[in-house]
Amino acid sequence: MCVELESQGKRIVLDLGLPLDEEADPRLMPPVSGLVSPDESLLAVFISHAHQDHYGLLRYAEARPRVFIAEDAARMLEAASLFWPGAVGLGETEPLYDREPIEIGPFRVTPYLVDHSAYDAYALLVEADGERLFYSGDLRAHGRKGKLFERLLRDGPRRVDALLLEGTTIGRTAGERAVTESELETQMVGLISDTPGLVLVQASGMNIDRLVTIFRACVKARRQFVIDMYAAVVLRASGNKRLPQAEWEGVRVYLPRSQKRAIIAAQAFAMSQSFKDSRIYPDTLADEAGRSVMLFRPPMMQELEEAQCLQGAHLVYSLWPGYLEREDQQAFQDWLKRRAIPVFHCHTSGHASVSDLERLCRAMVPKTVVPIHTFEAQQYERLFGQVDARGDNEWWEVA
Repeated sequence: MCVELESQGKRIVLDLGLPLDEEADPRLMPPVSGLVSPDESLLAVFISHAHQDHYGLLRYAEARPRVFIAEDAARMLEAASLFWPGAVGLGETEPLYDREPIEIGPFRVTPYLVDHSAYDAYALLVEADGERLFYSGDLRAHGRKGKLFERLLRDGPRRVDALLLEGTTIGRTAGERAVTESELETQMVGLISDTPGLVLVQASGMNIDRLVTIFRACVKARRQFVIDMYAAVVLRASGNKRLPQAEWEGVRVYLPRSQKRAIIAAQAFAMSQSFKDSRIYPDTLADEAGRSVMLFRPPMMQELEEAQCLQGAHLVYSLWPGYLEREDQQAFQDWLKRRAIPVFHCHTSGHASVSDLERLCRAMVPKTVVPIHTFEAQQYERLFGQVDARGDNEWWEVA
């Protein structure tokens, strides 16, 4: 995702994302002057949230333009970069704050905190030359911060000239109501309670809402939540002490081999040592399996086999189901069958349902709606009315 805006000869960029179906490659950089080589007319890049399809190409912005991103999100990406090269540290950034306008050249950019599976995510209102454009970024209404969506409906911008509206779920959900994170929590309590052995939960360590859901389900099911060190570092970096932390009762930290290698390579021993009081080790996993729920990733398969902790284990798959069907997941699926580990799907989208997108559009009363972040642009006119579909690398005037 990348949107370039120009006014009075000056430009800003909204997001600089790596397409989800692509490997990182500098040849994917959009043709925006000022990203790779200096151009003073490019004033800044605004990152809406910490998902790769919105920030992933920043690593190739060699001209180092000014970057605005939420403070907590930047800290979490920096922390995650030790374990996951895709979460490249952003270097020096400038913060976004909810509804605090930023004046930059002819532009006035106002961030709106939104509910999304990425922590500290924003939509952006951009004003220039008497025109107003609202960029939805990614948002939803059914997460743990759903009140933010209702607030946006209640007192967000009205009668904008252009609403750049994400439509990730259009065509996926056939209009059904989205499952809430609270409902997911109830489902997860049942799945945990019905598992005789270790519960493996495959979920993103950057999906903070989901980590909260799993932790709350663990408390209700009277099990401990075993997170990996990557998740522990990200949760700490959030700066939010109301989120589950490694030092909390009922939370343990496991260090997978792949993350141990990353720590050795980075000489980050002080960081790993800071979790010593919460650690759980492979030689105790078998004894504690029946009272544990473990955040799991496929590279951990062999070490968990060696720990002999998989008797009676179940896998709760808490990601978009389409990922599991990819060809590169076949070896993992074969392992699950070989180990006779049943798979239970327990997930809800990080993106708004069609009905919630319609509510947003009705509340904002935009002059025109521009499809973004969707494979179903042809459905927008039926759903939202005044639509102006645009292609990649196409300039057009907001009026």
